Amino acid sequence: MNPLLQDPGLAFHPPILYIGYVGFAVPFAFAVAALLEGRVDAAWGRWVRPWALGAWCFLTGGIALGSWWAYYELGWGGYWFWDPVENASLLPWLTGTALLHSAIVVEKREALKTWTVLLAIATFSLSLSGTFLVRSGLLNSVHSFANDPARGVFILVLLGLVIGGSMLLFAIRAPSMHGFGVFAPISREGALVLNNILLCSITAVVLTGTMYPMFADVVLNTKLSVGAPFFNATVFPLAIPVFAAMAVGPVLSWKRAALRPALMRLWWALLVALAVEMFAVLRMHALPALAFGGAVWIICGALADVVDRMRLFRVALPDSLARLAGMPRAAFGTTIGHAGLGVTIIGIAAMSLASQSIVLVKPGETVHLAGYDWKLVGVRDAAGSNYSARVATIDVSRNGRLITMLEPSLRSFPVQQMTTTEAAIETNGVRDLYAVIGEERDGGAVLRLHYNPLAPWIWFGALIMALGGMISLADRRLRIGAPARRAVPATAVRA
Repeated sequence: MNPLLQDPGLAFHPPILYIGYVGFAVPFAFAVAALLEGRVDAAWGRWVRPWALGAWCFLTGGIALGSWWAYYELGWGGYWFWDPVENASLLPWLTGTALLHSAIVVEKREALKTWTVLLAIATFSLSLSGTFLVRSGLLNSVHSFANDPARGVFILVLLGLVIGGSMLLFAIRAPSMHGFGVFAPISREGALVLNNILLCSITAVVLTGTMYPMFADVVLNTKLSVGAPFFNATVFPLAIPVFAAMAVGPVLSWKRAALRPALMRLWWALLVALAVEMFAVLRMHALPALAFGGAVWIICGALADVVDRMRLFRVALPDSLARLAGMPRAAFGTTIGHAGLGVTIIGIAAMSLASQSIVLVKPGETVHLAGYDWKLVGVRDAAGSNYSARVATIDVSRNGRLITMLEPSLRSFPVQQMTTTEAAIETNGVRDLYAVIGEERDGGAVLRLHYNPLAPWIWFGALIMALGGMISLADRRLRIGAPARRAVPATAVRA
């Protein structure tokens, strides 16, 4: 096995991610059944939601675990490299998130029927496509292990049958499914449609950036590399409107709403977000500062929805607490899930303030970084079960007080003839002290030192998102009381 994959984190990341991929097969099956039957109604939306939500929770957890593994195992100090295989897991997450929200519109308003069916097909198709990219050997990635061209051909045939067959069925039967719900652009349905458009736009950008180098190589015979600068410049501007709409959408009324009353409910959230934004502008570049303010807006907006539901300060406190206790679990889950995304965005934005230094240090020398003193005590040999290692001992202190001792290592695997780095990380929940040892020369060792503020929040937020989804799944309304099915329209029967 690739030494990079010999890690306990890889015992949990693949199966959890796999459950998320496979879980979207159920909404796909519901979509195909709806196309065969020729109808989608509120009951269908109720049936699809828990399966889509369960798969989304596992996929969220799987992606977060993979990102965390890359952070501490690969030794580069980052959380997301825009690697093609990383993108392959992000794509179904984006469309799955859109599916989850559009299924709500189907259930509540019987609108967006064909669009929701298409999202269910696209999400599972992207899950299969990710399997093809990882297992076929088409991509060069640390994740693309167990390459087998024969297996790739089999998955490619499966992709053709699943995607081609379902899209052909969609083209034939989708026109017979008519939506009954009519809504104004300014409404909760309108906010969810905007959410869908933006998420699918991000999906298109990520898919283009991931697949275009392969297309250029095969068709144009040109070698290209699409990396983080492209994705950062194209994805983040599209994400900002998503953040803006997330807080407003839940406080809008169904069918028709007015924007001014909704914003009046969020006045205090807007003030807090603007105050944080002004502070962030003084410390960060424009885009991270905007993301930081947007994250606070999302968190405060999620709390504002709860405050509005319990009518805090508008009725007596016992009545507010009674209303809070009577809130459905799905409402709590939505609040927690949205707040979790805000926490993750804060962690990502704060990484723009990270400090790093790559220096050649001799034993006894000290490096000053981000207000900390990093002293290389020495480098020693160590032996593992199937590797030998060089381990550095680094004392990290601040104002003369020892904070922690880090021991990064450089491991050599003789069987695979490969060398890997093992990062040493000390965290207190609001910052990470991160050290990696490189090659030794001139009597010293090359050290990569990082100070990453709020880095743990990236993964804390993902776990909070998954927890919010699980709480929503516990809502009994998702298990019982599905709306009665409409009779099959006569046009569908004739078809």
